[in-house]
Amino acid sequence: MMTRCSRGALAAAAIAALAACAQPSTSGDTFTRHDARQPMRVEMATIVAVRDVRIEQGRPPGVGTAAGAVVGGVAGSNVGGGSGRIVGSVLGAVAGGAVGSHAEQAVTTRPALELTVRTDGGETFAVVQEAGGAWFAPGQRVRLLTDASGSVRVSH
Repeated sequence: MMTRCSRGALAAAAIAALAACAQPSTSGDTFTRHDARQPMRVEMATIVAVRDVRIEQGRPPGVGTAAGAVVGGVAGSNVGGGSGRIVGSVLGAVAGGAVGSHAEQAVTTRPALELTVRTDGGETFAVVQEAGGAWFAPGQRVRLLTDASGSVRVSH
């Protein structure tokens, strides 16, 4: 039987885990409200190389591990009786923590592309941005959009 306290902890952990998933996009075709109507320098370039990478959204906060441990511990406490419940709780917490940690890592990294470009002016550099469904290939002509802070995005 789940107590009111353990239900509250479980609900808080689930809400925190969902909030961690809501990260802003850094793809080449997604703009924030702040980006809208702001002047950007446009430069034409050619893709030299494309490499799949991952963007880590900061250090994982441990919410997934904690939430998994709570859920696993509660589920494990329902197994057996007496000292078996304690063992079940501990094993459930350990297994739940491991599963929660893996799930958290999966949602705190995003697929991205490292795009090496050569500008028409002859400068070569790389830009990392979320894949965002866009397709890039060596030899393809692209636009480089540079905002006032110096942040560059590659678009078609």
